[in-house]
Amino acid sequence: MSAYIIAHVDVTDPQQYEQYKALSSQAIAAHGAEVCIRGGAVEVLEGDWSPSRIVLLKFPDMAAAHAFYDSAEYELARQARAGAAVMRMIAVQGV
Repeated sequence: MSAYIIAHVDVTDPQQYEQYKALSSQAIAAHGAEVCIRGGAVEVLEGDWSPSRIVLLKFPDMAAAHAFYDSAEYELARQARAGAAVMRMIAVQGV
């Protein structure tokens, strides 16, 4: 069953965030994730949630999503992101 990582990101330092994007792209490629959404225009349809940046990654299963998140490659990206963004991230099992 597929699994997805969904991230809502508030970038606070765009210049520093570029380093995170480069490192996270390497981690995504190393773990075979499919990038479904990475930034792009957001339109609120209902409610009061209006995120500035959404990322959606697809993995073959929940174990693969956790392997990506827990990887040394993504740890480097997280360290680069420190102070550059507020990250809200969840893993969700698909159908």
